[in-house]
Amino acid sequence: MVKARGARGSGRQRLALRAQTLRAFVVLAPVLFAPACRRAAGSPPPFTEPVTLGGRAIAPAALEHGREVYTHYCRPCHGDAGDGKGTSAAGLQTPPRDLRLGVYKFAAVPAGQLPRDSDFVRTIRHGLHGTAMLAWDVPEAELDDLIQYVKFFAPRWRNESAGEAIIATPDPWGAREPEAVERGKRVYHGLAQCAVACHPAYATKAEIYAFSKELTGMEVREFRADLYFAVAKDSDYGVKILPPDFTFNELRGGDTPEDIYRAIAAGIGGTAMPTWKNVLPDPDLWAMAHYVRSLVAMRDRPEAGALEQRLRDQPAWQPPPPPDAGADGATDGGLHP
Repeated sequence: MVKARGARGSGRQRLALRAQTLRAFVVLAPVLFAPACRRAAGSPPPFTEPVTLGGRAIAPAALEHGREVYTHYCRPCHGDAGDGKGTSAAGLQTPPRDLRLGVYKFAAVPAGQLPRDSDFVRTIRHGLHGTAMLAWDVPEAELDDLIQYVKFFAPRWRNESAGEAIIATPDPWGAREPEAVERGKRVYHGLAQCAVACHPAYATKAEIYAFSKELTGMEVREFRADLYFAVAKDSDYGVKILPPDFTFNELRGGDTPEDIYRAIAAGIGGTAMPTWKNVLPDPDLWAMAHYVRSLVAMRDRPEAGALEQRLRDQPAWQPPPPPDAGADGATDGGLHP
């Protein structure tokens, strides 16, 4: 009998405990499950109808799934509203992208046009070097829904479609790497003239003068005072952007010849870096990619210091007098190293 009363007593205790637990659950459930049941402030409202993004109708279920994936991977930095002001964003340099702008830097489309889904995939999969944007191993089954949800933040996607893809031609230089680098050096300084107002120069003034005259027929007779430094340029991101010094900075879009070719050919959206595809011949675009890659390879190596020293120690130079200047034309034009 004692054992039976004990058993019944234990049963009543268990029932009482379960009832107490159930009451506690009812009281705490709104708190415990509020993030799952209530839309975060600034987050898009629930999707109940298809949304056309980039000319494609996206089902509401796909966008709601994309919201879940975004919350898991992207929300801490890019924020509920896609404004780049997530809880982890404070102090990050560079700041997370404001996805509402609809401006994207590293895409294989002409600069300023909307990227293709493959560009989103590349950025998500590989990240952006030198930034807090990591390479994310988002499952394949979730990737497309995530991309479409990210697009939703930018109103541009309601009315515009992705730009025309810039397809890389085969690299024509093959095993002729030294020849490609030398040609790229000439194109960078003499034909594209990347150091005129944006990027640092990596050649002496005498070399730049010779390259320009060789490739364009024009004589560069004046140089900016800070020739060997980058120049901060206005951007569509609300801040000035400093072009990279290739012997010092990481290239955020990647540093393989293919990555560099894409950045040169397509340009960098929202920045002063223009689209060079169909402006210069593709062999020259590839040559510049190989030349820039050779500069990147110097980073944190003695070669970078040696190049800097060579440029610092270049002899004083002045351009030859113009053909019609006569004896009085032999002036330095205010040019000094």
